Amino acid sequence: MNFKTRFTELVGIEHPIVQGGMMWVGRAELAAAVSNAGGLGILTALTQPSPDELRKEIERCRTMTDKPFGVNLTILPSVNPPPYAEYRQAIIDSGVKIVETAGHKPKEHVDHFKQHGIKVIHKCTAVRHALSAERMGVDAISIDGFECAGHPGEDDIPGLILIPAAANKVKIPMIASGGFGDGRGLVAALALGAEGINMGTRFCATVEAPIHESVKQFLVQNDERATNLIFRKFKNTGRVAKNVVSDKVVEISSREGAVFEDIQPFVSGAKGRVALETGDLEAGLIWAGQVQGLIDDVPTCKQLIDRIMSEASEIVSARLAKMTS
Repeated sequence: MNFKTRFTELVGIEHPIVQGGMMWVGRAELAAAVSNAGGLGILTALTQPSPDELRKEIERCRTMTDKPFGVNLTILPSVNPPPYAEYRQAIIDSGVKIVETAGHKPKEHVDHFKQHGIKVIHKCTAVRHALSAERMGVDAISIDGFECAGHPGEDDIPGLILIPAAANKVKIPMIASGGFGDGRGLVAALALGAEGINMGTRFCATVEAPIHESVKQFLVQNDERATNLIFRKFKNTGRVAKNVVSDKVVEISSREGAVFEDIQPFVSGAKGRVALETGDLEAGLIWAGQVQGLIDDVPTCKQLIDRIMSEASEIVSARLAKMTS
């Protein structure tokens, strides 16, 4: 059974499954594997150390797939921000046709991408932000529930409410993010009003994910309780896997008078990269969502996507059909 939706038609993919942009993980080998399996693979722009390196990574991805893939550009407030405009230009110059934006005040970037005929998917965590992005002219929304890895926002609305609440108001195609890992989740997302799913943590536990095998097994062994919410006190909540480092960050943050500088030594992206690349699970933060509780193997991307589509088809054609006969 094929699931054709407005989103699959918009970006030209076979299955309504997107691999989320993930720092240090969204590289060519993973994006190409997802796209070759019929989903939409996403490179993460800021994983590359410079705009020129991003150009090379886009070309590398093209040698590995002839299917559609996109690039994520996440805009975050920073003391020393990366050269976002230069990364944006690298994406445009490389002829990329699909971009996932996320983060702070994306209008400048959205406008420039749209001027070059690029389809923009904007990822957000609240209905009001989705509507703002729709008015901005993006082509699709990725709505991200509280279950997700990364930054779930400050409203704490789980997908079961957030997805239909957004679907009630958003007119453009919308995919659901946060907590998805199997065919049951895909059918649920479609029933709630989404037109596909976005998966991050689940794609980390695949053969092609460019991270250490120990990290993949860590995700398999963890359950749905194995996350910590960090940065709550500083209004920049992040959901990460529970480990020695994130436990320490939560403990320090809970102290009276704690400031961000107190936890800064523990939370650098460079240390997180060391954890992912060396398998040292105590080297830094490992970003992961509650969907860890639904992960119990490390398949190839093709095996995973095929299985999700098979499960979804069986649910719709057999299980649900039996209930309604």
